[in-house]
Amino acid sequence: MKEFAYQRVVDVHDALIAADGGARYLGGGTNLVDLMKDGVEAPTRLVDVRFLPLDGIRETADGRLVIGATTTNSDLAAHPDVRRRYPALSQAVLAGASGQLRNMATVGGNLLQRTRCGYFATQVCNKRVPGTGCPAIAGEHHNHAILGWTSSCVATHPSDMAVALLAFDAVVHYETLDGPGEIPLAGFYLPVGDTPHEESALPPGALITAISLSGSFPRSRYRKVRERASYAFATVSIAVGIDDEGSVRIALGGVASQPWRARTAEAVLLDNPGDFRAAADAELSAAEPLPSNGYKVTLARNLIVSVLSEVCA
Repeated sequence: MKEFAYQRVVDVHDALIAADGGARYLGGGTNLVDLMKDGVEAPTRLVDVRFLPLDGIRETADGRLVIGATTTNSDLAAHPDVRRRYPALSQAVLAGASGQLRNMATVGGNLLQRTRCGYFATQVCNKRVPGTGCPAIAGEHHNHAILGWTSSCVATHPSDMAVALLAFDAVVHYETLDGPGEIPLAGFYLPVGDTPHEESALPPGALITAISLSGSFPRSRYRKVRERASYAFATVSIAVGIDDEGSVRIALGGVASQPWRARTAEAVLLDNPGDFRAAADAELSAAEPLPSNGYKVTLARNLIVSVLSEVCA
């Protein structure tokens, strides 16, 4: 591991000043530290943000739920307002990792974990060294993307929490030295394009401070299919929720380089409520499976129909 400096901060402004070009923010470290051990990440300084006043979950006067960026995944999943208003979010967090990891991992860090596959940690690829190619395309790719991928990268986004947040139109709030800003989660992750090493739309040096949610989705479910019963990345996952007006929200995980909002399927259901198979077929008509992952199309179709049937029953 490359030698690095460590700095603990208790003020957001101090954290922003400390975050120079070679520094990284450290929350729970459950992804970053692993990548440092593998030689993928080599920051010159770690800025420990766990002691910033950014934890906790609160309801605002206008009914929004604001989740602090340093809130642990365990606290998020267990919070009564989350379980009441967004049960799929709680279910997604519980499906994402073991209790030990949830106790350390933070909400902000979860959103920023790297999109990766087995090659990312062990071989040179476009995510590590742009222009070196994607070894997964000609190699092992049975659990890789079927939607939105390019020849530059076919890895899938690993976060379960982000899938549920996308279905509920979450907004990411951040701070920079120039002031605060916000990005809808729908625009937070960049399309893979030919620059897969650029993953988020956050400005350089920005610090995520909170995630906010509006409305309530008590009728919502998250379901995750994975290759083993213990904690693993999703083969395919889905978050489904029904808003107060009866509109259906759908997001998929394990199928693309970012959480995938199934807007085509949602549009079909607006005109044909209850035609879950048509909605699934329409969404997956854009799928481009690789030689070894075509099964994901069938799996995703069945999962959409099954969870929609459950939530809309």
